Formats: sequence, structure tokens, C-alpha cells
Amino acid sequence: MPSSALSILAIYIFLIPLVVGVLCEFAKLAIASSKKGYIDYDAFFHSGGFPSSHAAFVTSLLMVVWQKTGLGSVEFAIATVFAAIVLYDAMNSRREIGLQAEILNRLQHWKRFQTRVGHSFIEVLGGIAFGAIVTQIGIWLST
Repeated sequence: MPSSALSILAIYIFLIPLVVGVLCEFAKLAIASSKKGYIDYDAFFHSGGFPSSHAAFVTSLLMVVWQKTGLGSVEFAIATVFAAIVLYDAMNSRREIGLQAEILNRLQHWKRFQTRVGHSFIEVLGGIAFGAIVTQIGIWLST
């Protein structure tokens, strides 16, 4: 990375979670495309899939807040609660919505609802790992 980009990251360390989110979407696109044998544009910036970009983003945000403010800060506590809500939503609430969509699609035939809106535990775990690794690299590069 050019030194100007690294200095921007050092000043605006909160850009790291945005970069992590975008990189995770590209990883999701690559993984989905390799499984299907063609470029699966439906996987890009859509709900569900491996790794979870929601999990990657909130993990990155949590790590950046930890780096900037410390474990004992109010900001870190807020980021932790926010991450817990997002991760719970990704694995539970949105998965239930997908299951309900499957049933609605069987019961009625005038509108198709998207059924892949949530994440499995493995997809969320993959997002957490992706977010943690890329964020650590970003923090390392920015210091």
C-alpha cells in the first residue's frame, strides 16, 4: 500500500471495518462462484453466504474500537453490544425469516420470497475469522 494510504488508515482507523466489509463481499463472491463453476453475481452484496460480511464488519469494528479506546471504555462496551445484536440477528432472526419465506412460497404462488437471508453458525464463524484477520493486518499496516 502506498504510504499516503497507510497514513490515512492511521488517522482514520475506522475505515478498516469498511474495507473489511467490502473485501468480505469479494471473498463471498469468489467462494460462491467457485462452488457453482461460474461467476455468481447474486452472492455479491446479498444476504447469506460464506463468510458473513455482517460478522466480519462488526468483528472489525469491535477490534478497532478496542485498539483506539481500550477494553474498559464505554465505546468498547457499546461496540460489544452492537456486535452481539448483529451476530444474533444474522444467525437467528434472519434465518427464521428465511424459513418462513420457504413456507410462504409453498403456500402461495403469486410472489416468490427470498429464502436465503440468514447465516449458519459456520458462515458467521467464517465472517468473524475473516474480519479478525484482515483487521489485524489493517491495524498492523496503519501503525
